[in-house]
Amino acid sequence: MKVEYLNPFVEGVDHVFQTMLKIKPERKGVKLSDPTKPNGERITALIGISGQVGGVVALRFPPATALALASRFLGMKAETVDDMVIDSVSELVNMVAGQAKARFEHDPPLRLGLPTVVQGADYRVSYPAKSVWLEVPYGSEAGEFTMEVTYSAN
Repeated sequence: MKVEYLNPFVEGVDHVFQTMLKIKPERKGVKLSDPTKPNGERITALIGISGQVGGVVALRFPPATALALASRFLGMKAETVDDMVIDSVSELVNMVAGQAKARFEHDPPLRLGLPTVVQGADYRVSYPAKSVWLEVPYGSEAGEFTMEVTYSAN
């Protein structure tokens, strides 16, 4: 796994959170991730990428972080995880993936799928056995969250 494929997504998180939410996310390193491991109550927004590089990028939020981010995104207080909050986290992963896509110089350009949001407690997201996921944990004034990326260069 080449880290240069991770950097556009890290830059995408920084750009989207700073411009759209006025939040400076603090990276807490990079590590291998196991997205199949249950990890408590979470809201996960993910989107597929295809083309010369194919994979998935996911943003995982505890509910309190998702509510705080959606409140900033919507400009009004979000108190429960409802359709507006789900739409907000869906749009966040879409914008992060779009920012990353713009940083890749592939011809033809990469394609993005439709965002998907999974929520609940101790759910598992399964992928092919040989998938390698990199996880970037973040802290922010809105709460902690993670970005996870898996990809393969075609």
